[in-house]
Amino acid sequence: MTSRNPFTFQWQEAAERNNSALCVGLDPEPSRFPAPWTHDPLRLYDFCAAIVDATADLVCAYKPQIAYFAALGAEGQLERLVAHIRKTAPGVPVILDAKRGDIGATAQQYAREAFERFDADALTVSPYMGLDSIEPYLAYPERGLFVLCRTSNPGGADLQTLPIAHTAATSHLGDELLFERVARLAALDWNRHGQNGLVAGATNPADIERIRAVAPQAPLLIPGIGAQGGDLAATVRAARGHFLINASRSVLYASSGRDFVDAARREARRLRDAINQEAHAAARAHSAP
Repeated sequence: MTSRNPFTFQWQEAAERNNSALCVGLDPEPSRFPAPWTHDPLRLYDFCAAIVDATADLVCAYKPQIAYFAALGAEGQLERLVAHIRKTAPGVPVILDAKRGDIGATAQQYAREAFERFDADALTVSPYMGLDSIEPYLAYPERGLFVLCRTSNPGGADLQTLPIAHTAATSHLGDELLFERVARLAALDWNRHGQNGLVAGATNPADIERIRAVAPQAPLLIPGIGAQGGDLAATVRAARGHFLINASRSVLYASSGRDFVDAARREARRLRDAINQEAHAAARAHSAP
């Protein structure tokens, strides 16, 4: 594990330097690699490193998904990839997408895996078991945590939008849904070191507005733009600053041919500029009398 600036500082510096709120997810699927790498699990690093090389000046973060590496026994390639990001895109933080949700000694091991073995700057985590599922990661106050809150998948509504039944101790909070309680806890009560952000999907911009009412300053990691069809304009208006918009497949697989690197760069630039355009439009609308 190396020493570096806190995640929030790195992210804000990278966002300003690259004029970008774009986070590129690194979810390598060998079946979608261009020839001659197609179906070759030994090329995960090569494919992702080429994407990093092409987009290093266009992003505010990278988000490798651990399952795409672990399923193929390729954790070593993930370690190489993180080291490559450090070299090729210095100062651009790495968010390890693992959605860990255990407690106690097991969660401590997950924290060691993310922050010591893979040397990630931030990690996605699940709050289903409450503070106990978050606390072991707070022992790394310089690393960021993105707590699953209102996710982009359709099934997220099965639990996340359930109304909360209040007790005498919580009756002062008024009507709230489960994802709003998660946002409140993660951004306030559990946020001991100011390191916590929230995962909020672009497929639910109205719910992002509700999250912002509860947690106006929390960084939001927003998946769902691109292949999942989230509304970019509505998402940016709802998020109101302090956000990272993730795109994975739309960048990684912008082309299936030998021009995949150039195509990935074009798509990343297009997305970055589109996000900026919507952010400027939202700011003008907010400041209008």
